[in-house]
Amino acid sequence: MKTSSVTFLCVCLWIAGCAIAPPPPTPLQIQAFQSQEFETHKRVAFGSVLSVFQDLGYIVQSADIDTGFITASSPTGSRNGWWEILEDSSTSAQTRATAFVEEIRPGFVTVRLNFVDSKHQSSKEGQTTDRDTPILDPKAYQVAFNKIGDAIFVRAATR
Repeated sequence: MKTSSVTFLCVCLWIAGCAIAPPPPTPLQIQAFQSQEFETHKRVAFGSVLSVFQDLGYIVQSADIDTGFITASSPTGSRNGWWEILEDSSTSAQTRATAFVEEIRPGFVTVRLNFVDSKHQSSKEGQTTDRDTPILDPKAYQVAFNKIGDAIFVRAATR
């Protein structure tokens, strides 16, 4: 009787010790941490987002104030580890970013950001693999929004 109780207890502790990964965020949760409202005009917010992207080292590919859409990417970095030398391959990586600035009512805008890690791997045989991975860490977006908020404050104060 004691052996089965001890075995049962050990099995329960073992099961409890197994970590269960949290479920991925829902589309609504993703939209919530990728968006933030600011009390400002669209032109000020748009310029602030552009400025912050550049401050973060991104290269702006396109920006259209009428649509409110901005695309940017980080410089491409080459990553050659020891395993890639053995496999005769190379990997390059960059982060791509988009922003959508929308006036929701007079004097208020919503900014939605999207960051994606892009990896490109090519081998000497000519095979290539591209992998895009959305960045789903809310902290990354909050840091960007804090910088955008600061830029809006500075722009508004100088007007």
